[in-house]
Amino acid sequence: MTNTFGTGSPTASSAASAAPEAGSHERLAKAVRAAEQALIELEIAVETFRVEVENFSRLHHQRLGPMYARLDELDALIAEAVAAHSGERADIERAWEARALVMPMPGVEELFGGLLGSDGVRPVEDPNPPRRVRPGKEAQRLYRELARKAHPDLAQDEAEKERRSAFIARVNEAYAYADEDALRALAEEWAAGPPPEEALPDEAEVLYARLEWLAERKEKLSVIAAELDQSAIGQMMRLAPDDPDALLNEIAEQLLTQVGVREAKLAELVKDASAG
Repeated sequence: MTNTFGTGSPTASSAASAAPEAGSHERLAKAVRAAEQALIELEIAVETFRVEVENFSRLHHQRLGPMYARLDELDALIAEAVAAHSGERADIERAWEARALVMPMPGVEELFGGLLGSDGVRPVEDPNPPRRVRPGKEAQRLYRELARKAHPDLAQDEAEKERRSAFIARVNEAYAYADEDALRALAEEWAAGPPPEEALPDEAEVLYARLEWLAERKEKLSVIAAELDQSAIGQMMRLAPDDPDALLNEIAEQLLTQVGVREAKLAELVKDASAG
């Protein structure tokens, strides 16, 4: 504490003038802390949405991709059967167009016949498929707690920021796969490590620079969130914001129904051709 007596000690007037400056500095520091917390909440929301969009995309490809491929192949086979029966030029052209939509693949019938599952769908291999689009409530809680405690934006020191970034990358990966055990282990690891750095610099210039950086980061995150929301998968997820997994199941059921209808039609065409 500064001695107020003796040579060079502050006068009453200088102390009075310093008081408003100290109050302004404290308000600035408070604004920085509030902006940091708001940014972290935004980053959590954007990362959560990114995980859901990525999981939805992977599950959509894994579960529905083979059905779309099967439908295209059945459409081509049906068009070819119709063209072979009628011999009409228009039917032949439609058959060519339908076949053009399917990637040329020799022995496609044998391929589908040998590799299709019992539900009529050939599985898409994914070494690490997500279990669901949206991780469970417990995984969400653990993830948010870890992100709020260990987020790199809370660190001023570059070395600490790098340590936190590496840790949060592991947290994000565990959350993407809804691995609650891994998230709990990470929570214990963080609790045993060095405490989060909370000290803020006193220099007003640094605080203003910090606010500017936080504002810029917020703008970038807003752009990322908008891109995710406007993507094809993001727009599809809008159809079932509360339960995107149910939407995938509904689409799968519709596609399976369409596959069954086309297979029945193709079988009938083949039967008629044989009879003729």
